[in-house]
Amino acid sequence: MECDVAWLRDLIRNVEDFPSPGVRFADITPLLANADGLRCSVELLADEFVGREIDLVVGIDARGFILGAPVACRLGCGFVPVRKPGRLPAAVESVSYELEYGSDTLEMHADAIQPGQRVLIIDDVLATGGTASAAQKLVSATGGVVDALGFLLEIDALNGRNQLGGAHAVCALGAF
Repeated sequence: MECDVAWLRDLIRNVEDFPSPGVRFADITPLLANADGLRCSVELLADEFVGREIDLVVGIDARGFILGAPVACRLGCGFVPVRKPGRLPAAVESVSYELEYGSDTLEMHADAIQPGQRVLIIDDVLATGGTASAAQKLVSATGGVVDALGFLLEIDALNGRNQLGGAHAVCALGAF
């Protein structure tokens, strides 16, 4: 099956007023539930980074895990989870950040990335950029180098790219 971006975009459900009033949530669960949709999404995302010298893929809790681990396999590199607080058993680096509907914190094992390792950060949606920016800070805190960021889609109206400091960012399914 050929990976048709328009078809994949149609599998994404928009949910108004979630998780709070005024927020439009791009729900990728229907896409993930479709075997061809999942396969195509991972392929399109990974294809953007084939040939880059990536040592590790960092996946952001939780949909970044679903997409990031198979991207890491495709690129032939390791995978590092970035989690919500209290989920990792060893010493962590921690960063708090603002969302369009509140604030949150992310953590990563302090020894997960070695100085100089080149990192690809993967998440499902680039919205305000707060979560991705926090992940960039975690990578930098451990001495890693953010090579690029990859997302399935971008909510263009929220201007999330402005928070990424000019880093190379790719949205496989484009802007919504």
